[in-house]
Amino acid sequence: MERPNDKKTLGAFVDSLKVRIIDLYIIRKFLGTFFFSLVLILTIAVVFDFAEKIDNFMEKEAPVRAIIFDYYANFIPFFAILFAPLFVFISVIFFTSKMAANTEIIAILNSGMSFRRMMWPYFISSLVIAVFTFLLTNFLIPHANLKRMDFEDKYYRPNSRRVPVMNIHRQVLKDVYVYMESFNPISQAGRNFTLEKFNDSGRLESKLSANNVRWDSTSGKWTVVNYYLREIRDDEEIITRGSSIDTTLNIKPDDLSRSPGFVGTMNYKELNNYIELLELQGSDELKLFLIEKHRRYASPFAVFILTLIGVTLSSRKVRGGIGMNIGIGLGLSFSYILFLQFASQFSLKGDLGPMLAMWIPNMMYLVVAFFLYRIAPK
Repeated sequence: MERPNDKKTLGAFVDSLKVRIIDLYIIRKFLGTFFFSLVLILTIAVVFDFAEKIDNFMEKEAPVRAIIFDYYANFIPFFAILFAPLFVFISVIFFTSKMAANTEIIAILNSGMSFRRMMWPYFISSLVIAVFTFLLTNFLIPHANLKRMDFEDKYYRPNSRRVPVMNIHRQVLKDVYVYMESFNPISQAGRNFTLEKFNDSGRLESKLSANNVRWDSTSGKWTVVNYYLREIRDDEEIITRGSSIDTTLNIKPDDLSRSPGFVGTMNYKELNNYIELLELQGSDELKLFLIEKHRRYASPFAVFILTLIGVTLSSRKVRGGIGMNIGIGLGLSFSYILFLQFASQFSLKGDLGPMLAMWIPNMMYLVVAFFLYRIAPK
């Protein structure tokens, strides 16, 4: 049975979460500083990127409209989302340090508002940025990345991604394996092709070998040239030879020559479907796509952790001014990015799971955030 004191406590808690004038003031400062720093950094990034690539644009005669709308209109959101947690951290450090220097934080706490309650508008702003980041990363940025990469292939580094792939080993279906010594994505043809099929007990049922295999875009099938087919039925071996034969494989030429940036061109649904396909194929690329999947969840969550660290670091008024806080903030933010890159490489090259790799930096900095929160002035 619910007691009256419980109702009063719940009512007081709900009332404390109502957005007040001071909350709107902090939210406006948070989001305003965030978007201002974002625009400032993006402007610098675009200027440096254009200065680096202008010779290529002129050499390839890239249209001005394509440079603006196909490249930079898609480069800007990609770059913004990539470093959104860093911009959040720097923004929180900057404007909170200024508030502390102007004794605004002391005034807020002396008015009766607890430090925990003061965090409420910060987390509202973080929630807005985190949701914004998650939606853009999973639904808008992939399409923008595709257009940007198409522009780069055409006007900046043509055919640099379309290089021959060597020693391909793929599982295309359950108990069906494909081997190819090399594959040329331009001619869409491969050398020394082998297709093996096993039964449920692991015994070889058939083996199709050929010197060459090529993709027929009209029929959507692979044509095997000068093939040698060995079939085993009831302990009887049947061998067939021929000049060419069509075979349907659960794999396409693009699957054999993906560029590293391809992982960023898939939206939420496409990424999950492709991961299921790679799991079926037993592809070595699976870890790369799992890392991308978990990164898209971990990155928005990092906004809350870095916000908490930023507030607890910069809410104290220090004699050296805001420069010390900004320096510490930059050091922590860059160390976060460094840990994230190390974890990604450990997962790709080692035995560290992709999910654990993407969440380890968040867990480490969450511990740091709680420690700083405990010692923050309240």
